[in-house]
Amino acid sequence: MDFRDTAEEAAFRDEVRSWLAENLVGEFAALGPGGGPADESGYEVRLEWERLLGRDKWVGMAWPREYGGRESGIVDQVIFNEEYALAGAPARISFFGEGLFAPTLIAYGTEEQKQRFLPKIQAVEELWCQGYSEPNAGSDLSNVQTFGVLDGEEWVINGQKTWTTLAHRADWCFCITRTNRDAPPHKGISYLLVPMHQPGVETRPLKQMTGTAEFNEVFFDDARTDKSMVLGQVDDGWKVAMATLGFERGTAFLSQQLGFARELGDVIAVAQKNGSAEGAVIRQRLAEAYVGVQIMKYNGLRMLTSLARNGVLGPEASIGKLFWSTWHRNLGELAMDVLGADGAIIEGAPGAGYELNELQRSFMFSRSETIYAGASEIQRNIIGERVLGLPREPKSK
Repeated sequence: MDFRDTAEEAAFRDEVRSWLAENLVGEFAALGPGGGPADESGYEVRLEWERLLGRDKWVGMAWPREYGGRESGIVDQVIFNEEYALAGAPARISFFGEGLFAPTLIAYGTEEQKQRFLPKIQAVEELWCQGYSEPNAGSDLSNVQTFGVLDGEEWVINGQKTWTTLAHRADWCFCITRTNRDAPPHKGISYLLVPMHQPGVETRPLKQMTGTAEFNEVFFDDARTDKSMVLGQVDDGWKVAMATLGFERGTAFLSQQLGFARELGDVIAVAQKNGSAEGAVIRQRLAEAYVGVQIMKYNGLRMLTSLARNGVLGPEASIGKLFWSTWHRNLGELAMDVLGADGAIIEGAPGAGYELNELQRSFMFSRSETIYAGASEIQRNIIGERVLGLPREPKSK
């Protein structure tokens, strides 16, 4: 694939740049790119920004026109994400609704479901969270125990989810729920859509070492949702759940890579300022980190080519997840070594809380990245078995 812009693509890139230059001003520009979709800093301002994006159809730009989208192809989506990242625009808080749930809804939902949910997602009037992981079902998602039973015209749901990002902000949850205990592990699972604002749902924040609590435990105690709130077929939700994970590896990779490049630039700037870049070991590690960003870029473009040709990402997408999560964890460690003793100093008075700087926050948060969105051990299994064709790992008895 030739990744140079055609005349039409160049014109679209100019449109995106012009829109961002006109709208990314004032308090919106002051937010900066932040720490990803889970970042809650300046939340109300970011919510206002997201609604501005929705108004001008940058939310849902890939959707069919009948659902309010632009029907943008993959290249235009990549251009938008690239320019968005280069402009230093705020992290997208509608990620779970627009990026994960909406494409799954378009692929598997009924017409009534699409008409019900897509306009609210685009207008950023309803936010979503992802009900996948449980205390005993993280990487082994097929072990979910949250159970749903049909009671007349409603599903009644009991169980627990964990690491549910921004559940305390969400209006709805797409919840992987076991609906048939007698079926094999990958069967008997349904993809239920559950309203969060009801007496049967309790959200408890999980405070992290960064001082934030954007992740949550969610408890369902006779929570209810309408009988029609099933995406796909009852007891056949595994393929729907896997489709959602595929969309998670979609066209946003380029903006992520640009964000990592910017973060590396910050580390290099500190190393040059405090003199640590003069040391041979630190200088070598900085060079290796730069090479890693370029590997990320070109591997991402390779995946983009596959996506453009096939319409979906195959198991090779695990290569990217394994690489970037390990790279970013290593960058966090490098940043602390560059900061030296200053890395152990935090702002704020003792007993009054503390404020991490961006490199400290990134170091701490990146420790989780080899676990969430698919643990590295699972990614290696997928690559070995489904990409390289190696024998399957023996199942423990």
